[in-house]
Amino acid sequence: MGKKSKKEKKVKGAEKTAAKMEKKVSKRAKKEEEDLEALIAEFQTLDAKKTQIIETACPPPSPRLNASLSAHPERDELILFGGEYFNGQKTFLYNELYVYNIRKNSWSKADIPNPPPRRCAHQAAVVPQGGGQLWVFGGEFASPDGEQFYHYKDLWVLHLATKTWEQIKVTGGPSGRSGHRMVTCKRQLIVFGGFHESARDYVYYNDVYAFNLDTFTWTKLSPSGIGPAPRSGCQMATTPEGNIILYGGYSKQRIKKDVDKGTLHTDMFLLKAEGVGKEEGGLPLSDYKWVWNRLSPSGVKPTPRSGFSVAIGPNNRSLLFGGVHDEEEEERIEGDFFSDIYFYDMGKNRWFPGQLKGPKSEKKKRRRGKKAEAEGAGDGEAEGQSPQGPVEIVKEVVAEDGTVMTIRQVVSAPEVEPERSESEDEEEAGDEASGQQVEPCPRSNAMLAVKHGVLYVYGGMFEVGDRQFTLNDLYSIDLHKMEEWKVLVEMDPKTQEWLEESESDEEGDDVEGAEGGDEEAEEDSDEKSEDDEEEKQHPSVQLDEKYTDYLPRTEQYWIKLARHNMGPDAKEKKVAKLAHAMAKTFYEGSV
Repeated sequence: MGKKSKKEKKVKGAEKTAAKMEKKVSKRAKKEEEDLEALIAEFQTLDAKKTQIIETACPPPSPRLNASLSAHPERDELILFGGEYFNGQKTFLYNELYVYNIRKNSWSKADIPNPPPRRCAHQAAVVPQGGGQLWVFGGEFASPDGEQFYHYKDLWVLHLATKTWEQIKVTGGPSGRSGHRMVTCKRQLIVFGGFHESARDYVYYNDVYAFNLDTFTWTKLSPSGIGPAPRSGCQMATTPEGNIILYGGYSKQRIKKDVDKGTLHTDMFLLKAEGVGKEEGGLPLSDYKWVWNRLSPSGVKPTPRSGFSVAIGPNNRSLLFGGVHDEEEEERIEGDFFSDIYFYDMGKNRWFPGQLKGPKSEKKKRRRGKKAEAEGAGDGEAEGQSPQGPVEIVKEVVAEDGTVMTIRQVVSAPEVEPERSESEDEEEAGDEASGQQVEPCPRSNAMLAVKHGVLYVYGGMFEVGDRQFTLNDLYSIDLHKMEEWKVLVEMDPKTQEWLEESESDEEGDDVEGAEGGDEEAEEDSDEKSEDDEEEKQHPSVQLDEKYTDYLPRTEQYWIKLARHNMGPDAKEKKVAKLAHAMAKTFYEGSV
């Protein structure tokens, strides 16, 4: 045998380190999981009392994240399962099953006997056989205080035709984990990565397993080549040829005691089964030789982020939505959340951003206006006119206590339309819509599903300071047209309950101070009265004044007020975001 290369030795060393860490985590987590098993058993006892299937119409499900949303293979329905919600003091886990009727824009709840235990961060995949099946693997359960975790390694199937849950009890599958990814591929379920966490330790995975949907057996795949580093929350998609595309993800490692360093992965890989597709009815995927290959896609890749959501769109494209990029400051983490879409063309190995074209009627009006303007002016005069600059649009969610989530978007001026490329069809999605349009607020850990070429986005979360907003709104967009978002279920985050951790007799002050973002908890009544008086003296909106005129005129006032609220140490970028959000809120409340 020849000598091993440095790269091979490094890979082997990393595998040994990971194995040691997994053993260490497993040992420490065993006691925690034993404690949580008792709590899980209590919930299952309650679920066991369900003896019949009951379907009832209901309002939209409560706010949640890290659930699964799947398109029914035969009906115009979306299936929501599981998820979690945190109210500031307590973590809630769910195992409810909701069905969204696309045509009727209505929700129903299905109470089915013997469901899987409550969980979040699991994976679900739908196959059409037998009237449709929803397969669920893994996920986690957390103690109410969010300090202990139980990671599942169970496999369940929901038979959609009969609405019955069945646990598939077979050995040889992946260890308990959450944050993994699972896709269907040629009558197999393929599971990759994820992580396992105890109170003090954690381990990330990069192993690959295949579950055969015909023989009901697990097989651990051993691909050759240099594959992805261990990670969770990546994008995973199946190509028409039976290969697996993998992009991004998140992992962290301990660099010293009580100090962890997170990594936002932006690399991309192809997991290929050599020989697949050459023979009909050939070997199971697990019997093929699998190979990892590094991909170098062209185009515009997504900016680094974690917590993004993924789905498969039409025209052989996978898509990525939202997510968050955390900026580590001295003693806290500030997150920049996203609401953008990126497409990956699996045939061309190319990324491109999805941008709204705007409704056709508006585009025709703009074209007619532009044509008339051109006819009324000479060519020389037209050339001499400088195009209007980009317009910044600010959207935000402002809670009653002053907590603000800001959305800033720069769009082209109404009179200017970007030129379309003649060579690349994805540039058709590059015409940005003029004016302010409805769109989901930035978020991470949302649930996505695609049905008939329409993308549905449900729930998720965003943070402002130490406060978390969990969503239950529902949006849709036609991926063929990319014209505009539609709001199917609205939500006002400021109505959401948020409980701060209280301390002794200062409970009332603690709650109010924390809910107010960065205001000091010890703010006394005199200061509150002063703030109330100040609020009455905000710069008034002039008659017929547009927001684009109001903001420049009053911007310095709002920045000063935002600085007062956030303190002298707040970054200019954060202060500006808050200032613009408060200005927009006051403006909309005045017109």
